[in-house]
Amino acid sequence: MKIFISTDMEGTAGVVDWEQCRPTGADYPYYRDLLQAETNAAIEGAIEGAGQDDEITFLVNDSHGRMANFRPDALSGRARYLSGRHKPLYMMQGLDDSFDAVFFVSYHGSMSASSTLSHTYNPLAVSEVRLNGTVVGESAVNALVALGHGVPVVLITGDDTTAAEIEPFCPGIRPAVVKTSVSRFAADSLHPQDAREVIREAARRAVAEVATAAPPRIGLPATLSVRFRNADLAEMATWITGVVADKDDPTVAHLTDDDPIRLYRTFVTVVLLTRGIAE
Repeated sequence: MKIFISTDMEGTAGVVDWEQCRPTGADYPYYRDLLQAETNAAIEGAIEGAGQDDEITFLVNDSHGRMANFRPDALSGRARYLSGRHKPLYMMQGLDDSFDAVFFVSYHGSMSASSTLSHTYNPLAVSEVRLNGTVVGESAVNALVALGHGVPVVLITGDDTTAAEIEPFCPGIRPAVVKTSVSRFAADSLHPQDAREVIREAARRAVAEVATAAPPRIGLPATLSVRFRNADLAEMATWITGVVADKDDPTVAHLTDDDPIRLYRTFVTVVLLTRGIAE
């Protein structure tokens, strides 16, 4: 069995401030260790769920910030480690149809949700993303790649809002809720040890159910509708082939494709463009 793990950081129990997630922050080393421990808990739970009769391997795609947040020698399960920036498939780089399941670890809610440290890829430019008309966060956007490869997303860890946002697109996904959002900069978190136990158990159950899990449920052709913070950003997004302006709202642009991976790559291109020009 092969498990692909995409890791963010804002969904880690105890994390409530941007400086806890940035290498320049004084407390970053501590919270990075918490993220690593939660990721290891997911790996260890998966190993338990697979049982001794099934060889299991892991690829951890570090998808937060500069994408170099882990101590590779401290990863459980002798996991492979994909790190670094400028990945063509960004948070989903490395996934292909040889994998049996996807884990989303330490994910967060969408920019428009009441979720701790909520954002959708680029908080300086993007104020809302809808997938086929439903407001989504990074989890559902990333699920497009899983759909393209026919791989089920079976585990997500983070706050309660994050778990609720992904469920319509990945019915039956195992949520590991390690904190409840109070505001965008406050949360009621489990003790780190309890959070790891919740994640470990959810991962164990998720892997035990992989045989009956289905790929994400997203109707194709799919449309991503992106609302930007201002009309200029939306107009600039239309410079990219396949991105069209909304007829009524100058702050919205639409991306439609029957290939979910191509749609995701177009979206990532839009994000990278707006990251360079947002002021």
